[in-house]
Amino acid sequence: MKTRALPLMFITLGLLATSCSANPNDANANREPSEFVAASGAKLSNKDIDTFVKEQMEKHGLPGLTISIFDKGNIVYSQSLGIANIDTNAPVTDASVFEFASLSKPVFSYFVLRLVDKGILDLDRPLYKYLPMEKMEQYPEYRKITARMALSHRTGFPNWRWFDPAPPELGISRGTMYMKGPPGAFSYSGEGYNYLAQVVAHLTNNDLTTLDSLFQEEVVKPLSLKHMSYVRTAYVSEHKVSGHRDGEVYEKEWPRSFPDDTPQTFGAAGRLHTSASTYAKFLLALIDGKGLSKPSRSAYFEKHTNVPITSDDYKLNGITGWGLGIAIEETPYGRRYEHGGNNGDFQSGMMVFPDRQMGYVFATNSDNGADFNKEIQKFLTKGLVEAAK
Repeated sequence: MKTRALPLMFITLGLLATSCSANPNDANANREPSEFVAASGAKLSNKDIDTFVKEQMEKHGLPGLTISIFDKGNIVYSQSLGIANIDTNAPVTDASVFEFASLSKPVFSYFVLRLVDKGILDLDRPLYKYLPMEKMEQYPEYRKITARMALSHRTGFPNWRWFDPAPPELGISRGTMYMKGPPGAFSYSGEGYNYLAQVVAHLTNNDLTTLDSLFQEEVVKPLSLKHMSYVRTAYVSEHKVSGHRDGEVYEKEWPRSFPDDTPQTFGAAGRLHTSASTYAKFLLALIDGKGLSKPSRSAYFEKHTNVPITSDDYKLNGITGWGLGIAIEETPYGRRYEHGGNNGDFQSGMMVFPDRQMGYVFATNSDNGADFNKEIQKFLTKGLVEAAK
């Protein structure tokens, strides 16, 4: 497709729509220069961050962006920028909702740990004892899979059976579930999250069309989050921005992982809808361990999976392991936790240094978000001078 030039207004509309944290002292307008300290120790002013973000939006052709940056436990920069749909020029506002793609996984992991703390689920009990996968009985090794393994990508499942089909020599038709590797070995998998979501639904007398109601009670309400959902709600329908691919609007009913998915199907691995300011509030609550027992908070950030140095995750992203729903990278400035998301027409990213209570989260209605993620991660880790080299 021919790439469509974005209107010049996309880099300025966001100036009219600045979202802040619940604390009025966190408002961008009240911040003094050099209040954000990068992981390297370099100081960045609010103006430095704002200039960088808008330059990167223009460089990578992002139509719209929701982004929040926090430091020392406070949101120091939070913006709703650009346009929601390049055909209509409708602006992104503080009320806009984005797909957060695989950033769904860190939130789902928190949800699961809430249920673990209540004794509903055991992290290390094989999932088949709760709910067998009838179509996997030809692979008896799947019975080793636990919730801990699913959350840390050690199920041996493919990422998605429809998009990561079995090798042709196995003679398995597309869409048929299979074992990609042995349980216990690293294998990034949305299928593992989907199986665990079905187990959670079964244990709580729900199904995947009602599970979001429990998520609202266990996560959204206790943490006072605003408009965060795994399914389509009236608010999401009204405020969701349009996705874009190859510079053009990409229309779809709803993100799907399976042909029979509906907008009311709970998508643990990739269908979270919200804004960056709300997601940042979740991350700060997670860092503080709000709503979790100390063992569960510790388990969340503990390394459960070692990523092979031969894998693309290590070679391309420097990821050395996984906690429960979040990737781990060792840096000269300490351990960094991160996750990226890609639904094609929506992409997202996040990073946290828990000990510093510092990090960021964003989502964009574009297929160029991965490039933006690399730049913002480097910028907020190394600081303005280092990032420019």
